[in-house]
Amino acid sequence: MYRDTLSLLGPVLPVLSFMGRLPTAMCQLGSLLLVAETSGSLTTAGLAGGALAAGQTVSGPVIGRLADGRGQRGVVLVASLANAVAVAALVLAALAHAATGWLMVLGALAGATVPQIGPLARVRSVALARRSGADDRTVGTVLSFEGTLDEVSFVLGPAFVGLAAALAHPAAALLLAAGLLATCGAAFALHPSALAAEGGTKAATTRTAAAERGRLPRSAYALRITMVLQGAMFGASQAGITALTEKLGAPAQAGLVYAAMGVMSAAVGLSMAAVPARIGLATRWRAATAALVVLSVPLVFVDSLVALYAVVIVLGAAYAPHLITVFGLTERTVPAARLAESMAFLTSGVVGGQALALALSGRLADTYGSAAAFAVAVVAAVLCALLSWTARPVVPTPPPRELTPSP
Repeated sequence: MYRDTLSLLGPVLPVLSFMGRLPTAMCQLGSLLLVAETSGSLTTAGLAGGALAAGQTVSGPVIGRLADGRGQRGVVLVASLANAVAVAALVLAALAHAATGWLMVLGALAGATVPQIGPLARVRSVALARRSGADDRTVGTVLSFEGTLDEVSFVLGPAFVGLAAALAHPAAALLLAAGLLATCGAAFALHPSALAAEGGTKAATTRTAAAERGRLPRSAYALRITMVLQGAMFGASQAGITALTEKLGAPAQAGLVYAAMGVMSAAVGLSMAAVPARIGLATRWRAATAALVVLSVPLVFVDSLVALYAVVIVLGAAYAPHLITVFGLTERTVPAARLAESMAFLTSGVVGGQALALALSGRLADTYGSAAAFAVAVVAAVLCALLSWTARPVVPTPPPRELTPSP
């Protein structure tokens, strides 16, 4: 199945989209480490990192909507170049020991200009699949592949930042991110596949009245909320892992534990293509959220490094199925003319949920220990499960839409 996916997308697009989305995974941790080192204040670093996350959360759907209405090429090109400049400016300001307010402003700009290459790559890949006449199973494989690229980027991104910080300086990692944005981000914007997504949007526009294009099904909002809760699980898990590894006297293990979870998630994400087509997306969503609940509960009782690795790695097996299924449900249920906006909203929801939960669960962990932070992750998992059983998304049985005009 993945051979067909690579044949469909070509050899260049996956590389460009991966390298273009890698800076997003680098900038959050990179900004925290950079500002912490240059200012000597974890509070200042947290404020700058929080501003970056807030900027990305708010602007992501806006960039997606602009891509829906104006096409990806110009929107992504401008955003990529602007993001490269904003990240470089944040580095220079931090090295110059700028005031906290300026660092927050530049952090917010760096977040607000993130070009949303991950969600927009999904839109392009789905457009190419639909244009080729691919069935829903192939589209599901494409989404699994894109989900895996996301997972790998969010494992390698922080690893690159940590390596750069150890060998040189956190600024080196962020300057590398800025370079990738200016080159690979721009190349992704100008890749011919942008025309496939643009064609799909125009075709949908001509077939659908303005009122119809503006209407989202109720389940779309449930899918957005569940991604915020998924982000909350990430943030709470990160806080709990950090607190527990510090308590056990092995703080350097925190990044490795989180990376191990990401590797497991990516591996399971690749295997999602083998799930039989007769198992519908709604059923997969409920099964994934049930797994999130069952596999997250043991986190509360972990008290050793070995147990932490075991529990977190097993929990990682539930993350990718949930993420991929939610993206798949969104692709099947939202109007084609709002697909990029909806995909960007899902990604921004994860970022926003992660930032909020990290702040909340970090405080809980400081006061009550790692179990309190992990309890936040369990609560988020339970809420995800409740949503999956009450939302009842309506998935069309025929091919949901064509993304190019009929010949």
